[in-house]
Amino acid sequence: MGADDVLLEIEDLRTHFLLDDGVVCAVDGVDLRVRKGETLAIVGESGCGKSVMARSILRLVDPPGQIEGGTITLHRDGGPVELVGAGQKLLREIRWNDIAMVFQEPMASLSLVHTIGSQIVEAVRLHENVGKAAARKRAIDMLDRVGIPMPQRRVDSYPFELSGGMRQRAMIAMALACRPSLLIADEPTTALDVTTQAQILELLRDLQDDFGMAIMLITHDLGVAAQVADSMAVMYLGRVVEYGTAEQVLSAPRHPYAQALLRSMPRLGQARQRRLTAIRGMVPPPYARPGGCFFHPRCDHVMAGRCDTVAPSLIPVDDREVSCLLYEEDK
Repeated sequence: MGADDVLLEIEDLRTHFLLDDGVVCAVDGVDLRVRKGETLAIVGESGCGKSVMARSILRLVDPPGQIEGGTITLHRDGGPVELVGAGQKLLREIRWNDIAMVFQEPMASLSLVHTIGSQIVEAVRLHENVGKAAARKRAIDMLDRVGIPMPQRRVDSYPFELSGGMRQRAMIAMALACRPSLLIADEPTTALDVTTQAQILELLRDLQDDFGMAIMLITHDLGVAAQVADSMAVMYLGRVVEYGTAEQVLSAPRHPYAQALLRSMPRLGQARQRRLTAIRGMVPPPYARPGGCFFHPRCDHVMAGRCDTVAPSLIPVDDREVSCLLYEEDK
């Protein structure tokens, strides 16, 4: 794919939280590209900045969080648009129309005092010049599209009247009602049973084929990412440490952190008595991030006197990008 295929481009994005106890660099210089029609999975442990990075794209980071620097460029039909400095009018136009988001917990993002249908109707009428009847029909069609039974009745249901899986489907219906070119799915299968997880992932794949949209999937589950991702970015403490195709990252990861994540995954056929290999140590607290490479206190390949003092940058390694001093030595 060439440069013309890039839908969203993120360069040196930095989102910080200015707290009384200090500054938390939740996103610390992220570079990413989302191409048209592809699924990009963002993986990593909890607290590595995945969700904050996703919310930064839509400028949904609440105070005391704020974007400190970097660019987020959306390539629309009318030309590229820079989102970091965009005004509220332009952001309202882009949200749910060009870029939509499925949040991690539907009960926290859906209004409990409005019906599912009324919330979808509001999103449609905000971006399209249609009447209430046409918007309601669109809501029913979308609920049917995402597999909700009896959509004519469910359109008048409240979120608390639906199961967890149905609420997630309703959230997806709302996000796709205006047919966005990019869907950001933040842990869309969290807290769902295995069967429902598989149904939601299959639904996202089918809808992606139907609408031709790109998907940015935020997940800590490499198994989920392996099922749907075309490309994959591994994040650690607010930075991307490995970025390439899903096949490259999953079959032969290069960064020690990506290797450790893969070793910690359970596998079919693995002996019952064999224990999973845990990543040693803990994620450092946000106010005491180590110097040099952030992963060096937990790394099995640490080079004393170098990894603890020199911060690596993303460099090309085997047709992918890796942030590790082990490969800078080879250049």
